[in-house]
Amino acid sequence: MTRLNLWLSLGVIVAALLSVAAGKVWVPLDAWTSADPRSLIIVELRLPRTVLALAVGAALGFSGAVMQGYLRNPLADPGLFGVSAGAAFGAVCALFFGYAAQAWLLPGFALAGAGATMAMLALIAGRSGSLILFTLAGMILTSIAGSLTALAISLAPTPFVASEIVTWLMGALTDRSWDDVLVAVPLMAVGAVILARTAAALDALTLGEVAARSMGVDPRRLQLAVVAGIALLVGASVAAAGVIGFVGLMVPHLVRPLAGHRPSAILLPSALAGALLLTVADTLVRVLPTVAELRLGIAMSMLGGPFFLYLLVAMRRRLA
Repeated sequence: MTRLNLWLSLGVIVAALLSVAAGKVWVPLDAWTSADPRSLIIVELRLPRTVLALAVGAALGFSGAVMQGYLRNPLADPGLFGVSAGAAFGAVCALFFGYAAQAWLLPGFALAGAGATMAMLALIAGRSGSLILFTLAGMILTSIAGSLTALAISLAPTPFVASEIVTWLMGALTDRSWDDVLVAVPLMAVGAVILARTAAALDALTLGEVAARSMGVDPRRLQLAVVAGIALLVGASVAAAGVIGFVGLMVPHLVRPLAGHRPSAILLPSALAGALLLTVADTLVRVLPTVAELRLGIAMSMLGGPFFLYLLVAMRRRLA
């Protein structure tokens, strides 16, 4: 377990260094000093983008591990709660009404959308703490937020606004600055702390809800902690990078055979592996010989779709 975390940490460091250097224009190591004018590329463009790739990847991987442990479903994804769709709709509202001119307004609207979704999810689920009711509520809110987003695109006041919304929904870390880092990373840190405190309860939940209650787990309190933590992590991720899917689905599956099947054991490896995966993917979309940079959300969907299909086929074979 410790060895796995060390190897993943080493991989994250190497990927971060490569991300800072790589791009359409490669910046050699001897240009990373303040005396070299090319260092501005590092400080103002590459570093904030790399920090956000690490943070968003870690947030989505961590959220996915918690979701799968909480719902005891290996196909669960952070987007299942509807928080991702709600955050996306909030950002779309900022673009639709022209409030995205200031750098902090678009992330602010995205976080407001995530918060509103979280509040509605808690109200719909009620005090029962039922996982089935909770999952159904999340699916309903995802559908509603998705339909409202499609409505906003169809009613966009100009073709430029519609194009801007669609482009943002594809997800990317292009042209991100330190302002985006300062908005998103502190919120992710708070969400990570909240979810880390649920580790013991997630382990107890593997024995069943009745057994978990007998061990002192309060289902309602655990539910609120999971919702609040994932809302902060996923909402801040969407605010910073747009919609990037499948990271929270793939990463826990990749680390589980190495870390074990106990939910608490895969939390840190999932965060590290998520940071590694998204940083490598963001580096690759920058260096690909394409006219325009491939959107990161599209690249992750191209990876995640076949991976999800593979999981379904493998699950069907086990059940047969």
